[in-house]
Amino acid sequence: MAFARLAQVTTPTARIGLGLAAVGRPGYINLGRRRDLPAERSVEAMRDRTHQVLDAAYARGVRYLDAARSYGRAEEFLASWLDGRPDVRDVVIGSKWGYTYVADWRTDAETHEVKDHSVATYERQSAESRALLGDRLDLYQVHSVTPGSPALTDPELHGRLARLAAEGVTIGLSTSGPAQAEAIRAALEVTVDGKPLFRTVQSTYNLLEPSAGAALAEAHQAGCAVIVKEAVANGRLAAPEQLPEALRRVAEELGAGPDAVALAAVLHQPWVDVVLSGAATTAQLDSNLTAATLRLDEGQREALAALAESPETYWHHRAELPWA
Repeated sequence: MAFARLAQVTTPTARIGLGLAAVGRPGYINLGRRRDLPAERSVEAMRDRTHQVLDAAYARGVRYLDAARSYGRAEEFLASWLDGRPDVRDVVIGSKWGYTYVADWRTDAETHEVKDHSVATYERQSAESRALLGDRLDLYQVHSVTPGSPALTDPELHGRLARLAAEGVTIGLSTSGPAQAEAIRAALEVTVDGKPLFRTVQSTYNLLEPSAGAALAEAHQAGCAVIVKEAVANGRLAAPEQLPEALRRVAEELGAGPDAVALAAVLHQPWVDVVLSGAATTAQLDSNLTAATLRLDEGQREALAALAESPETYWHHRAELPWA
């Protein structure tokens, strides 16, 4: 499995990956984007920013890079970065299919992405991903699986994914929504020819939304690599204007940014293989990566655990975040 290569990386930041959702397209739901990104978010400007953040991440020891078909031009930007650095052969590249980007490079689009887990979408998007990333694609995930997704029940789709796995690409899925645990457990039951199909799980898990934790531990125990996304809750655990007091206090005690504390809290979970930084600037990345050196004591962990919301509350709030 591709993630086995990460176990050989000895840098302190080996368990932190870089997700490109925030830099591959002009609009996203992270807080503070007007502050973080250039005023003119042209394709060229966003490509330059993506390359800057990738350069900084690689120099600091980050070795997992995460994209998706729906992240605007993230795969394209990642591919051009790899093409310009032929000596970079020690990274693990993951991408996702299942959402189509439809915003036409606008931040004010009524709809930014359309979800479809059909065989037809898989065939189209996998061809697009392979055309850009070629044999550098190590991990291909079904994007944002919920309990009703055909990705959990369609044997034809399972067969297509198994054929891709036979070519050496690890097959995984990401989850979203208040029923993540149910989707994860259903995915663990999917087999093709008696073998588990999904070997990685990428889920939202953070101080505000830890409800998938037990299911993710089960996935890890079953041999899946666990990737955590949205560890700073789309900026809610980093934005000064709405920072929870307990997080502010622990950050002050540790002399670190609240974003780093939020990431460190995730890294304290023994079932986490990789937690993603969604940095849109090199300064954010530097702050995020200090999480690798932070140690939270029992009192700090208990104080932070009290921040948890109900899944329904968390996902309702997330759905209300504006694209900007």
